[in-house]
Amino acid sequence: MTPPHFATYFHVHLVSDSTGETLNAMARAVCARFENVLPIEHIYALVRSQRQLDRALADIEEAPGIVIHTIVDAGLRQALEEGCRRLDMTCIPALDPLVSALSRYLGAPLTSRVGVQHALDNDYFNRMDALNYAIGHDDGQGGQDLDSAEVVLVGVSRTSKTPTCIYLAHRGVRAANVPIVPGRPLPERLFELRNALIVGLTVAPDRLIQIRRNRLLSLKENRESSYIDADAVRDEVVHARRLYERHGWPVIDVTRRSVEETAAAVLNLLHGGHGQVEILG
Repeated sequence: MTPPHFATYFHVHLVSDSTGETLNAMARAVCARFENVLPIEHIYALVRSQRQLDRALADIEEAPGIVIHTIVDAGLRQALEEGCRRLDMTCIPALDPLVSALSRYLGAPLTSRVGVQHALDNDYFNRMDALNYAIGHDDGQGGQDLDSAEVVLVGVSRTSKTPTCIYLAHRGVRAANVPIVPGRPLPERLFELRNALIVGLTVAPDRLIQIRRNRLLSLKENRESSYIDADAVRDEVVHARRLYERHGWPVIDVTRRSVEETAAAVLNLLHGGHGQVEILG
């Protein structure tokens, strides 16, 4: 008999002088490379004073682990590193290797400004505009008003259309989504678009039934219906695939894809052309 695998838990303290998003994403990406290792995350965002740092160090002392930071201010960095040495804890400046290498390559000095990547510039307002657009054109809203979309996602219910559009909006992409509903025609304007990338989302019927069942359970709805009937769901998926083929739309199989992976596949299509492309799960 194979012995059971027990997860290893450890504390990871993420100290940032900005929002902490970059640090959090990096830490999760690295921890995902280890099997049966589960980090207990402690996030300290907007740490920009000695008082805030002292509070963070007090919390760190109570839960020994590893400290990862993106502190820019030289004084605060030194205080954090000295505090970690005193507590005999590993302290890792997450961005230093990349920043140093890029600085050498560019021959350019570093800025000491905090949170520069979150400045209220045109890129920021473009992302907010894209987010408003995604919300206003979610699940077929905005019907015929799809002309200003860069991407339109088409798919049956529960194929992650909405979260994928929201994720794309955070990347500055104006994305709308149109559901394929049995017995309901798609908006005619969809077939007249010339400047938008239209992508069909598909999923394995068994997986779709499971997702829909979970959705109904969350709504405390347990009646049987065509929404989760195996034959009806299979027909929905087949009908959608035929629609995509008929119009030459690229297809992404989301069966084993996260929202982030689906969005990355859409971005690859957006930047690489609108040809007939099949992206399997």
